[in-house]
Amino acid sequence: MCLGVPGKVVRWIERSGPLARADVEFAGIRRVCHLALVPEVEEGQFVLIHAGIGIGRIDEAEAQRLIVDLARLADGADWSRTGDRT
Repeated sequence: MCLGVPGKVVRWIERSGPLARADVEFAGIRRVCHLALVPEVEEGQFVLIHAGIGIGRIDEAEAQRLIVDLARLADGADWSRTGDRT
């Protein structure tokens, strides 16, 4: 299964070229991620990261929803209950 995780771009390290990368924060943990596929992202915006590579920009509301959903998965939430999510 492939999983994209939302992260907040904190600081660009190298913004241009195939080695573009930035510090990206995930729940308070920072990692260097490659962002050559999303050079338009600004610091403070959210990106979807898969295997250390930014694959798309997402708005903050969507990122927060995904963060909540991932936390629920980690907590073993019962997804069969209706009304938890539409």
